[in-house]
Amino acid sequence: MGLAGKHAFGSIGEQRVTFVEKKIEESRKEFLQKLLEFNGFEVVIQEEKRKTEEEPQLYTVGVTDMTFHPTIWVFSRRLKTLDGQHTVNQDYWNQLSEDTNPAYWKND
Repeated sequence: MGLAGKHAFGSIGEQRVTFVEKKIEESRKEFLQKLLEFNGFEVVIQEEKRKTEEEPQLYTVGVTDMTFHPTIWVFSRRLKTLDGQHTVNQDYWNQLSEDTNPAYWKND
């Protein structure tokens, strides 16, 4: 799912949530869960149904804060990295780079 312009919300079980990402692998789920909990959000996880046991288990991640919008929080630099020393940028959010330089794009 990644960063998108649309604010996606709904329910996981009985809990109303803002969806952060859907149909992601376990490593991505763990990264987002740690990052969001570090930043003070209550995270709700749902396992996606698999058609067969051979298919990888996928997950949906949501937070209970209905005002949370991943794109806005990343680009307004309101999230801290797991070390608490830097702010999250788009590449860090997408796990493309550990570099938290404020530039969102590179002009090579």
